[in-house]
Amino acid sequence: MRETSRTRRSRGAAAALTAALLLLTGTLAGCDSSSDARGNGAPATRRPSPKPTPLWDRSPDSIAAVGDSITRGFDACVVLSDCPEVSWATGTDTTVRSLALRLIGAPSVAERSWNYARSGADVADLAEQMTQAAAKKPELVTVMVGANDACADSEERMTPVDAFRRSFEGALKELRRTAPKAQVYVSSVPDLKRLWSTGRGDPLGRQIWKLGICASMLGNADDESPKAELRRTRVHERVVAYNEVLKDVCGKDMRCRYDGGAVFDFRFSGDQLSRWDWFHPSKNGQGRLAEIAYRNITAATAPRA
Repeated sequence: MRETSRTRRSRGAAAALTAALLLLTGTLAGCDSSSDARGNGAPATRRPSPKPTPLWDRSPDSIAAVGDSITRGFDACVVLSDCPEVSWATGTDTTVRSLALRLIGAPSVAERSWNYARSGADVADLAEQMTQAAAKKPELVTVMVGANDACADSEERMTPVDAFRRSFEGALKELRRTAPKAQVYVSSVPDLKRLWSTGRGDPLGRQIWKLGICASMLGNADDESPKAELRRTRVHERVVAYNEVLKDVCGKDMRCRYDGGAVFDFRFSGDQLSRWDWFHPSKNGQGRLAEIAYRNITAATAPRA
């Protein structure tokens, strides 16, 4: 049969259409997201991204404590004496239920907790204590320091804020030199002015304060003159500044957690203060400090200031 021009045009159009369909099919096959990169047609398996390991371990099993007389349990058992067995951090007294008892348990607390705090210590003594603590490779180091820096013989002799910062930064660096992965829990400095307000009504407390306990705040406890009030306000402001330093420096360390001002905000009652000096925590007060620390250390997130 003789091929007409219309037939040739129809056949050419069909061939072009077939080629276009083949090209489109190949393109779609190449872009099929259900095939793996090797082109074998097997569905690609999407693997979930690994979850990052949290930096803060909420259940450490070894603790070293550094700081001052509060962590040594001073005046909690016997007048003018340390009583580390009731320490909020590492004590073994079951009525206090220290942080170590809560986290580690009684059978192992003696072998896996260490108390390097020293009565009378200030922030400048912290680096040496950190050296001792780091040698034990603890999973957690607790810090409570600063009260003695404010509790000077006079307000003029309080530790300057810049010096306080340098000493605290140096202490953390000393810990990191030997124990880079140790967690650090930093307690805020207690509100010394509130302690004055709580204890000043007790005649025995006022007499003991005259022996020189925290003279910058507690000296002349009955004096309510503008001059005395200004002195106490300046001491209070210095404590607030110390806590800002603790918060700031700790916040720059990925394995450090500040208590958010919890100890500073805590209102110690008469039962929670030593009956001998109305300044240091009693056994009851040590127990309250342990509760605060345990709550903050085991929390999913750090407390907010």
